[in-house]
Amino acid sequence: MKLKTLTQATLCLFALMPFSAVAQGILPEKEIIDCGRTGYQKPVTATFELVNKSNKRLSISQVKADCGCTQAKIAKDKLDAGEKTTIELTYDGQMLGHYVKQAAVYIGDEEKPFYLTMKGIVAPQVEDYSGNYPYKVGTLLTDMEVIEFDNVNMGDEPQQIIHIMNSGNSEITPNLQHLPPYLTAISSPEKLRPGQRGQITLTLNSKLVRGYGLTQTSVHLASKLGEKISNENEMPVSVVTLPDLKTYDGKNKQYAPKMELSADTVLLGRINGKEKKAETITLTNKGRMPLTISSIQMFTPGLTITLGKRELQPGEQTKMKITANRSKLLKQKTKPRILMITNDPDKTKFIINIKIK
Repeated sequence: MKLKTLTQATLCLFALMPFSAVAQGILPEKEIIDCGRTGYQKPVTATFELVNKSNKRLSISQVKADCGCTQAKIAKDKLDAGEKTTIELTYDGQMLGHYVKQAAVYIGDEEKPFYLTMKGIVAPQVEDYSGNYPYKVGTLLTDMEVIEFDNVNMGDEPQQIIHIMNSGNSEITPNLQHLPPYLTAISSPEKLRPGQRGQITLTLNSKLVRGYGLTQTSVHLASKLGEKISNENEMPVSVVTLPDLKTYDGKNKQYAPKMELSADTVLLGRINGKEKKAETITLTNKGRMPLTISSIQMFTPGLTITLGKRELQPGEQTKMKITANRSKLLKQKTKPRILMITNDPDKTKFIINIKIK
């Protein structure tokens, strides 16, 4: 009896396997592609990759776009088991604002299709970047190598646009890898032909950044998905979030603390043939309430800071000593700076610039 039950279960399992494999059919790797921001009357194309995941030859009988503003193009409509193809959806960009365009894909004689979706934003003006691309990452040229989000209030969603160009001889898929949870990136267009220009829009969700002051990370610019990361394609990212000081709004501002520094720029390194490794700055509270320096952070390694006091009473002073490791600082992509977060409403965020010769 047990043998019979096992045999029946085994037969049922084998009977289901071919059916499940066939039922899988031709499926897209991605059903939705976000094309990001594009210019008015500039056609934008989303390329969908599909694979035949069944165990037999199947065909795509029809690809039907939802309106005349979107054109569909299929590379190959008959696929053997495991074979791949692509479907390109091209939107003409004739309407301003957000768009969502779909195409129905029919397999063989099946009545019910599955849908491919492209979405994005058409800008009111054509954004034609004509600047320089001074930085090179493989075959990708870009206009920046350091990404900075400055003066961010909690709840803001600022963006940085990285302009890119394909200087190689083959098509690439530009993308940013190793994004932290508070950053999202969209490449537009998704693929770049040789000599073609595009952009990567990086959006910050400040609600996901922990605490105030400086938050730093690195992302990696790649020419294809899954590309190996290295120092050459690393892009440092810094975010400076500001506290909300409503205590000193309006009439109360006259009682606020007021920070004054003897210098906001420090020159270190080889000066007049001599090595200058350190500089001391005087901080004074010129206000009528205690001054608190809640955070001191550095944008780069290679700096050492000592501060006499973090809280100054009205009229009180303290000293800040800044020591630099010149050789280490010269290797950094990011400019050496010191960030201070204070309760002075006019200097919530204060930057001391370090110049190295």
